[in-house]
Amino acid sequence: MQKEAILVLEDGTVFKGKAAGKIGTTTGEICFNTGMTGYQEIFTDPSYFGQILVATNVHIGNYGIKEAEDESNSIKISGLICKDFNEKYSRPQADYSIQEYFENENLVGISDVDTRSIVRHIRNKGAMNAIISSDNLDIKELKKLVKKVPSMKGLELASKVSTNDTYVLGDGDKKVAVLDFGTKRNILRNFTKRGVKVKVFPAKTSLDEIKKWSPDGYFLSNGPGDPSAMDYAIETTKQILKEDKPVFGICLGHQILALAMDIPTYKMHNGHRGINHPVQNLITGKCEVTSQNHGFGVSPEAIKKHSDTVEVTHVNLNDDTIEGIKVKGKNAFSVQYHPEAAPGPHDSRYLFDDFVKLL
Repeated sequence: MQKEAILVLEDGTVFKGKAAGKIGTTTGEICFNTGMTGYQEIFTDPSYFGQILVATNVHIGNYGIKEAEDESNSIKISGLICKDFNEKYSRPQADYSIQEYFENENLVGISDVDTRSIVRHIRNKGAMNAIISSDNLDIKELKKLVKKVPSMKGLELASKVSTNDTYVLGDGDKKVAVLDFGTKRNILRNFTKRGVKVKVFPAKTSLDEIKKWSPDGYFLSNGPGDPSAMDYAIETTKQILKEDKPVFGICLGHQILALAMDIPTYKMHNGHRGINHPVQNLITGKCEVTSQNHGFGVSPEAIKKHSDTVEVTHVNLNDDTIEGIKVKGKNAFSVQYHPEAAPGPHDSRYLFDDFVKLL
């Protein structure tokens, strides 16, 4: 018989369900992802560090876990909330079940809850902290504990998931320096597949150190936390822009590029997380279906005041948020979404081609 588990939100809302994964307690900011596939890629995406994930798709674990599909070296979410936690899986190529995976990675989850009700609640109330426990069912105690969890606003997390050591991938003639704020493996694959040699640097590496490798271009990766708390990355990016070499940013890297151009970011009510977000490329007029995962955005009000230095290249067709920018007079651009899309729509992979051409 499955052990009980309890989910308590920061505003005091309580949901009761069954334990999934490791027996224990975990905390983080609650968020939801609307993708119908790719749960393993989501679990291992460093951008989710510090967050408890609500999966809106009913069945999680139904096609098992395959080690080759990890986007980083470990699970990065803080916990999982889902409707059906499927220990039995259908895919012969899978290495193990989701339960074995979570136990190996010490991840605490809760299943058999009304995920639609949870999503509606946080969609209306906004992002907030939460606690899941399967070893402490004292609701009063859990309500006290969740109040102690730090807010995501103002939290610097990128350096916690960044590589500790530099490493090189690919063997092409063109060289791209990757500032690792929590990069996904498939982003790096998209470079090496295009004949690019990448060297991945820890988040806080100085530009002087990076320049010793003589890169042809710079990439600002995705990652977790509040971009405005990353003074080190903003300053390094300002220095990189003076180099007049191609620069490409994705997600957190997009926000860092904006901040380097003195355009502020803000914490969104809920953020965008899923694999079906419509984005319009304002330069071509075409629409792209995109993969997204972010809780912060670039200020659309502030960017209007910087129209002499920055051009908006992409907008979200659901809410008109800024999805892409280009620095005028420089080969520097970024997008808020994930063009590498693992899994998901490959509509936006042309951005890697555009960057490689600039090298």
